[in-house]
Amino acid sequence: MSKIAVKPIALQEQVTISNVGPRVTVTGPKGSLYFDVPRGIKAEVIDKELIVTQAKKNDELTRPLFGLTRATLANLVKGVTEGFEKKLELTGVGYRAQASGSTLTLSLGFSHPVVVNGGAGINFSVEENVITISGIDKVLIGDTAAKIRAIRPPEPYKGKGIKYVGERIRRKAGKAAKAVGGAGGAK
Repeated sequence: MSKIAVKPIALQEQVTISNVGPRVTVTGPKGSLYFDVPRGIKAEVIDKELIVTQAKKNDELTRPLFGLTRATLANLVKGVTEGFEKKLELTGVGYRAQASGSTLTLSLGFSHPVVVNGGAGINFSVEENVITISGIDKVLIGDTAAKIRAIRPPEPYKGKGIKYVGERIRRKAGKAAKAVGGAGGAK
């Protein structure tokens, strides 16, 4: 049995949960999100806690989805109360970003500026070449951050590009460093 799935999800006072069929809707101070619970798994509120259970214990079809469902519902509850954010860092001469609400304009050395529309529920902010993506949907924030990083991923020689804050880039030695260090004793 999953160790994650059996943990109850604590609900704060301002969070309301409604079950209509398989759809669980979570509403909080930051907004509302929903998730369609897979067949064979139940989610119910008992004593200000959201508890996820299987219809049949150790069912082969629902066992892989049991922990996933609980983790997804926990992320929905956290999203509508606290929200999520991801941070990206721009590294490179002349690389700039400007944010205005849900639109991000990037100058990344291309012949044109790149405009990224975050869509509903995504907000951008920029401070000192650090882009902060915030919202209530963890999956949408992660997808948006991955798409922005894919525009100009960090390259291994100088490290220029867009990377996650805290991400380590494996650096390679260039041709000049290899020629100086590798000229051993061949005469």
